[in-house]
Amino acid sequence: MRWYGKIFGVIAGLLLTRGQPAGALIGLLIGHAFDADWFKSPKPDPYQELGLTEEASDSEVERAYRRLISQYHPDRLAGAAKELRDQAETRAKAINRAYEAIQKARRRKRS
Repeated sequence: MRWYGKIFGVIAGLLLTRGQPAGALIGLLIGHAFDADWFKSPKPDPYQELGLTEEASDSEVERAYRRLISQYHPDRLAGAAKELRDQAETRAKAINRAYEAIQKARRRKRS
């Protein structure tokens, strides 16, 4: 369990409210929120990125990856507008990251 956010929160609350106990309590609550990662954005689900569920077989993952990467690969859009190529490149990177994350997780499970 992390604690440093709570300590910094109490200190900051006391300093900002010039020693009022309510400031320490508010700082403690805000520090707890940071320690509990309430403000952290959730990680994208790699299965959702490929349009699959976690129950998908290895062959289904492979098929979904190949279908999506062939659709969004930037080389397919060589003659398209730059904005469209940039969007395709961003999507292709996300697809690659998702596929690699799934493969890595499945290798770890097998080991």
